[in-house]
Amino acid sequence: MINKLLLSIGLLTIVRAATAQNWQDIPGTYQVPKDSLVRQKLVKWQDKKFGLFMHWGPYSQWGVAESWTICPDDWVTRSGPYSGNYFEYKKAYENLQTTFNPAKFNPEKWAAAAKEAGMGYVVFTTKHHDGFCMFDSKQTDYKITSAKTPFSANSKSNITKEIFTAFRNNGFMIGAYFSKPDWHNENFWWPYFPPKDHNVNYSPAKFPDRWKKFQDFTFNQIEELMTNYGSVDLLWLDGGWVRPSTIPNDPLNQDIDMPRIAKMATSHQPGLIVVDRTVVGAYENYATPEQEVPEKPLLFPWETCMTMGTQWSYKPNDTYKSSGELIQLLVKIVSRGGNFLLNVGPDATGDWDSVVYSRLKDIGGWMKINGEGINGSVPVAPYSAGNVYFTKSKAKENIYAFWLRDKDHTNLPASINLPINVAKQPKKVRLLGYPKKLKWSYNNGSVTIQIPGSLQTSAFFKYSDTFVLEY
Repeated sequence: MINKLLLSIGLLTIVRAATAQNWQDIPGTYQVPKDSLVRQKLVKWQDKKFGLFMHWGPYSQWGVAESWTICPDDWVTRSGPYSGNYFEYKKAYENLQTTFNPAKFNPEKWAAAAKEAGMGYVVFTTKHHDGFCMFDSKQTDYKITSAKTPFSANSKSNITKEIFTAFRNNGFMIGAYFSKPDWHNENFWWPYFPPKDHNVNYSPAKFPDRWKKFQDFTFNQIEELMTNYGSVDLLWLDGGWVRPSTIPNDPLNQDIDMPRIAKMATSHQPGLIVVDRTVVGAYENYATPEQEVPEKPLLFPWETCMTMGTQWSYKPNDTYKSSGELIQLLVKIVSRGGNFLLNVGPDATGDWDSVVYSRLKDIGGWMKINGEGINGSVPVAPYSAGNVYFTKSKAKENIYAFWLRDKDHTNLPASINLPINVAKQPKKVRLLGYPKKLKWSYNNGSVTIQIPGSLQTSAFFKYSDTFVLEY
């Protein structure tokens, strides 16, 4: 359960729960950023509401889950001709670099589709846990621009720069996902020892010089992203197990020196939002519930990151969430004060599944009618009642009531009751996308709307209907 607010939201210290897997397991304290530029950018980011996440790398050629198949954690499963021997598998996996050639890569096409869907920011995996860089890092040859990688001959070989530029040109806020652990780097998984799990495979306390080299490597790569790729709004750091230990004299203390990283990053990118996810404190400027929607509003900045399909990276013949399900997730998340970061995985050729484009087009059609109740909104009590979810405009006194359909074209009932808990009567009630007046009445904090027969069965409206109460 989310604990009670300890101080006023304006000053705010909030006790909350956060892990990468289960949002409500471990209590911690949210810290409001001291930098006023960061606070201002957080407000701008919160108004965007809907973002695009992309996990992409050489692993897309196999259609396996990003990075994790080379991790020796005991829950990991592998398949294919190399699966019987871990070391042969890892060698073959890393050799995918030599065949990665996504010739259909067209970030402008992606940016146009995301913009049409009503998205306002993008977060791209510049480097996942496997260590392969989708940017031109000078710190390693395990990268998209290496001569070992066929795509390096392409004029758009610096994929991260191309994506950031295309989306920035379309008005998006730019987010750089970066993995703190690096399973390819010899100073994280030292070849002297076999890897044991997802953690560093030696004791940083016993070998501090080696760990310092990894700290510097990480610092240098992040500085490359902060200085060579234009304006960046979000630094989205994953791998929360790489953090200072709370255990005295812990031999597995994986302190990456976030104060040094954050100082450098914000010096190059003033106002940068830093998301050291699941590491509660000064460098987790917003929280990131993964693959779930909190049951109640959270009184600090947060974002649900969730896959459109069944895994983060590309999977052949994947099963994708329906347009209606995605729209309803967006409504539910926004009604609780969060942002929705929706992930898709490009394939080995450098394009999305056609289903992804279809889903985003459907969402965009709905957003063109209903988006005014999503972007630039804030939560408002009672937040939800049955299948109705509420938001409030920041710019006006309008309250938006989203009536979620259980099927794409469910008929509306003859009347709809909205328990708004507002002790005054609205001046006007209307339905977004419907030009005619509605009959309605107000009684003791509830609005009852009479639905015309033609509107009840109209095929024009689907997924969710948005009633606006103007004050």
